Amino acid sequence: MWTEESLDLVLVPTGLVVMVAYHVWLVYAILHRPKLTVIALNAESRRQWVFSMMTEPLKNGTLAVQTIRNNIMASTLLATTAITLCSIIGVFVSNSSSSKSTATNLIYGSKSPRLASFKNFAILICFLMAFLCNIQSIRYYAHVSFLVTVPVSRGKREHCEYVSRNLNRASYFWSLGLRAFYFSFPLFLWTFGPIPMFVCCCMMSSILYFLDTTTSFTRHLHSQSFRETADSMDGEIESAVHTL
Repeated sequence: MWTEESLDLVLVPTGLVVMVAYHVWLVYAILHRPKLTVIALNAESRRQWVFSMMTEPLKNGTLAVQTIRNNIMASTLLATTAITLCSIIGVFVSNSSSSKSTATNLIYGSKSPRLASFKNFAILICFLMAFLCNIQSIRYYAHVSFLVTVPVSRGKREHCEYVSRNLNRASYFWSLGLRAFYFSFPLFLWTFGPIPMFVCCCMMSSILYFLDTTTSFTRHLHSQSFRETADSMDGEIESAVHTL
């Protein structure tokens, strides 16, 4: 017969396995079938954007720096939110003893004080990871803001590749920080019991699958756009190199 304590031992690991299994599949798809994922298509779009901006830095420099600044502001907002939530959790944990009797009435599951402390610690780790990832994202974006306005000189096409790699790293760190926020949702619902946590894990995986995968129309649109952009960029870079 199931007890409240045994639900945590079954539903919580099962929910975490669902989330981890989905992200393992996502990493595999990004590495081996990139056209199926939004992350890989966006990475290629950013690469083409860098080449487009750096062919005419005097004309596109302001637009490039403004775009990167907007991304820095987004990362700053998430980093500030994460560290603020960490502070709130710290205050909540220090004052949790006064509201203990009220909180336990809402929980269907284990009401162990040690488990409650572990739940708060897990949420805190998620927000700290989100903060650190967004700080790294800001670091890379700031570095790219200097590099993207450098003209493409003769034989320096590799410079564009270097800038695009750094821009993609900034975006990857931003995505990791956002995933840390996503992981905090089921952990937060775990404070109300293992059943809401398990349901949230299943729903979150389904929603993320919808957000992370592409449709056939999107893949066709991007492939056609990449092909046309690559041809035009090759000609523009060659002309820019010869004029310098």
